[in-house]
Amino acid sequence: MTTEPGATRDTHLRADCTIDSDGRIAFALRPPAAVDFQSSRLLLRLRPKKGQPEKILHVLDLEPVDGGHLRAVLEPQPALAEGRWDVYLVPESAEPGEAGEPAAGRQRIRPGLRDLRTLVDGQSRDRPSPVAVRIPYATKDGYLAVRAWLRTAHAEVEGIEVTDGAMTVRARLHGATLADGAAVRLRLRGGKDVVRTLQPQDASDGRSFSFTVDYGKLAAEQGTGTRVWDLSVQPRPAAEAPPVRIGRLFDDVADRKEIFVYPAAAVGGAVVRPYYTVDNDLSVEVKAGPV
Repeated sequence: MTTEPGATRDTHLRADCTIDSDGRIAFALRPPAAVDFQSSRLLLRLRPKKGQPEKILHVLDLEPVDGGHLRAVLEPQPALAEGRWDVYLVPESAEPGEAGEPAAGRQRIRPGLRDLRTLVDGQSRDRPSPVAVRIPYATKDGYLAVRAWLRTAHAEVEGIEVTDGAMTVRARLHGATLADGAAVRLRLRGGKDVVRTLQPQDASDGRSFSFTVDYGKLAAEQGTGTRVWDLSVQPRPAAEAPPVRIGRLFDDVADRKEIFVYPAAAVGGAVVRPYYTVDNDLSVEVKAGPV
């Protein structure tokens, strides 16, 4: 076999992955020929917070399939804890360390083909409690990882209409139902429980609802600097149920913040814009000054 001048050979471990509508992920590992990956396993590591040790690992057995590949399947249960899970190949002989970490020999895996077609229309079915979501994705440095959410309930954004002075949000509740006294909450981040409430317009099914945020009312309270309001829905009166965060999780986009960008509006001396947080939750930023 010859290599054309200027061509480079891919020497990275790569895995194709396919996810079904139940959240089951199949990994097909295709390493370079020089790598002996027999008697190895696939390791998913919950990425710890900065300065914290690794604590949660999930190991999958690899089985041979046609074409010299190995296959591992991550079943829907048990559900992955919420966070980012990095994917590694680890020798079967590796012994766990103090925090369950293999002592040596693990290798990061780069993404191959990712078949996420079943996630595109993820809004089309109701999710029971707890609401578990998984999305395989490529990290900023080019490695394979799985983004996971695990929540008692979730309010999925189905549409946002932005005008010069307001935004109207359509959403659907999963893992819970709306009751009399339900309310949409705008909670000021870092504001010592400063909360504004809105009455949602709910459908007869007890799940779908909509609401409109008046930018002028938020701008009137702005003052100087920047304020951020986090959006949630209270399915029942405050004494009965905790608020459920409103966001967008049910598709193939692992990180929405830099992809789904909504226009800002100048209202009452402030600039107001809705945006998705790093957790794909919906918030509204109000910033003093011109656009």
